[in-house]
Amino acid sequence: MAPMTAVGEEMHALVERLYPLCRSITGDGVRATLDIVGEYVPLQVHEVPTGTQVLDWTVPQEWNIRDAYIADSTGRRVVDFAASSLHVLGYSVPVSRTMPLSELRAHLHTLPEHPNWVPYRTSYYKPEWGFCLAQETLDALPDGDYEVRVDSTLADGHLTYAEHVVPGQVADEVIVSCHTCHPSLANDNLAGIAVATFLARALAERTPYYTYRFIYAPGTIGAITWLARNAERVDRVKHGLVLACAGDAGQLTYKQSRRGDVEIDLVLRHVLTASERPHHINEFTPYGYDERQYCSPGFNLGVGSLSRTPYAGYPEYHTSADNPDFVSPEAMADTLAVCREAFTVLDRNRRYLNLSPYGEPQLGRRGLYDALGGRSDTKQAQMAMLWVLNLSDGEHSLLDVAERSGLPFDSVAGAADALHEAGLIKT
Repeated sequence: MAPMTAVGEEMHALVERLYPLCRSITGDGVRATLDIVGEYVPLQVHEVPTGTQVLDWTVPQEWNIRDAYIADSTGRRVVDFAASSLHVLGYSVPVSRTMPLSELRAHLHTLPEHPNWVPYRTSYYKPEWGFCLAQETLDALPDGDYEVRVDSTLADGHLTYAEHVVPGQVADEVIVSCHTCHPSLANDNLAGIAVATFLARALAERTPYYTYRFIYAPGTIGAITWLARNAERVDRVKHGLVLACAGDAGQLTYKQSRRGDVEIDLVLRHVLTASERPHHINEFTPYGYDERQYCSPGFNLGVGSLSRTPYAGYPEYHTSADNPDFVSPEAMADTLAVCREAFTVLDRNRRYLNLSPYGEPQLGRRGLYDALGGRSDTKQAQMAMLWVLNLSDGEHSLLDVAERSGLPFDSVAGAADALHEAGLIKT
């Protein structure tokens, strides 16, 4: 893979390319997004018809929009969907009327505390129409009549989601999930899409141990749909990670799974601590992104969530200020690097059994000490071998060894490889 600086620039370019598209939980904006992502990694796209029962939910009607505006008496568009997809309340039903500003106000959404920002609002499951605009724009509107038009359709169609699979050495899966339902919001959610896509490309450069399944789906209803359609095979999912808010300047934040002590939790805690990056580890709560669906009690999968500043933790969240300038190549590259480090540990983490457990086996006659000769980290490598031998009782993983010994995981895993090749340990 290219140097991380270059990869960060590529991810930022993908964010900029996706940013203008009007995404929602259904519709052509989602398909256009997946078409672009499909230029980077091959996708299997799934279309689930309106009315399909998915767990306790039903796939809704499909929403598409072509144009929307508010025009003053001169015909000038004072609010224009063409300028930003945030200007329309998501899932707005069609409307074509002329009305006074006093009546129109009930359908207008602003952020008085940030008067030059446009909020992001939706009405997925209640028929409604509306516009989002800056408070300063609203304040400048004179009383009078305004032409209001939303050229949209809400009709039977499909919910669209996609998967990309990186085959591994075993059928057990790690899922990586990101949401595709937000319109022009760069950190939430485009940075997560970009990091997931380039993570998939990085994993494909080697043959990982686990099979990695990347899920691109609308938030909540998309994850629920995926779970409903995969309920019979969900036991293959051994670990998982939800990616969101992956590109802002904040410290990395890992939200643990519902179980709190599964392997993905241990791995992320270890990688973030060992790297000495400033970070936060948060307990699970049943609110946030799609980790709450994967961790719902009936499934209870080992799925955590990685972000930088978590949802609603920054003022720009769900506003027009969450634009491509708000995310940086460096931050996305750092998020990607942590994912790669974590999945490297996850792929190499094993439990071994010492085949010569009575006393310390003679390493010299097996050539293991000779193999260490001349290495700059000879002492560390020797200690790693001794720690692996001592804790290879079938109960301790290599991550346990690294944590207890204080040695780098790479050294511990390298020692295990050498000892396994020498016939001293087995999985």
